[in-house]
Amino acid sequence: MRILHTSDWHLGRSFHRVSLLDAQAAFLDHLVATARAREVDAVVVAGDVYDRAVPPLSAVELFDRALHRLAAAGVPTVMISGNHDSARRLGVGAGLMGRAGIHLRTDPAQCATPVVLRDEHGDVAFYGLPYLEPALVKDVFKAERAGHEAVLTAAMDRVRADLATRPDSTRSVVLAHAFVAGGEPSDSERDITIGGVAAVPAGVFAGVDYTALGHLHGCQAVTERVRYSGSPLAYSFSEAAHRKTMWLIDLDATGTIAAERIDCPVPRPLARLGGRLDALLDDPALARHEAAWVEATLTDPVRPDEPMARLADRFPHTLSLVFEPERTAEDPLASYAQRLRGRDDQQIAEDFVAHVRGGNGADERERTVLRGAFEHVRVDDAVREVNR
Repeated sequence: MRILHTSDWHLGRSFHRVSLLDAQAAFLDHLVATARAREVDAVVVAGDVYDRAVPPLSAVELFDRALHRLAAAGVPTVMISGNHDSARRLGVGAGLMGRAGIHLRTDPAQCATPVVLRDEHGDVAFYGLPYLEPALVKDVFKAERAGHEAVLTAAMDRVRADLATRPDSTRSVVLAHAFVAGGEPSDSERDITIGGVAAVPAGVFAGVDYTALGHLHGCQAVTERVRYSGSPLAYSFSEAAHRKTMWLIDLDATGTIAAERIDCPVPRPLARLGGRLDALLDDPALARHEAAWVEATLTDPVRPDEPMARLADRFPHTLSLVFEPERTAEDPLASYAQRLRGRDDQQIAEDFVAHVRGGNGADERERTVLRGAFEHVRVDDAVREVNR
């Protein structure tokens, strides 16, 4: 069976206030054309179809057109909701869509009810695990703890139990939206927990032939059988070096996989440039970036006059301007942003406690209180998204 694995479309998202709707439409054209040309048996979409719980109408229309075209092409499609999606909204009409071969899996309780497709070798069971917010689904799965690993393990136990009831020849594919240990994140994914404990081991998905992951925006193989497709477009300058692709997976009669990367259209390349303004404007080696979307980091000791306008004369698609003067980290004039770079909310809060106490940091009890407060806010935000 030939499977086209994609995820993280983020329909409705912009790039530094530049609309990406046309680029997203071009990607979906490419997706449908690839499915036809490569004789794909199933398309799997591993979450974050939309960029927010209530997407703009233009994004919904784009999604609707894509589904109609996939259904008209006779290509079964299985998709799950991600942490950016409203599972309840995305799942509206799932029963009717399923009759057209578009299978939406947004209800965590139904994760062990697969979409079963057949090829000349027998059945392939596709299990959809939508994004599982631990605090909201702990009771659904009777998990011992409200953690990502606990709820995903409980969900996969249900998947394996269902799979055990099926003929031995049944092959299996799992769709999941999660942060799996070993994956390389970028700046454009929304944090799904505090302190890095969202990462779950790849071994959680043991016992299935292929796991199609979503959430991280870089295409990567965590293991041979556990892969992220990544997002089809770059959504932050941290993705400048990404090669945006989909996975074309061939699943043979024994469950062995062969994987090929299918490149996605690039609306405009990204470039991250750094140095003094005059050097950026004069360096002939930078000519290749003049048509790119540019993030420029200026290192001039003193902020130059009209830097954005001057950059735009040479790089008309400059979207982001960052100032990082040539100073040491200990310099009292070093920017607040520089001092916070690479530090999460918990670390920043602990630094603040140490600052106001004259160097005496938070003790373990206080760190636990801070961690609980951040987790409460994050879960409350997730609940509000689900209920919108």
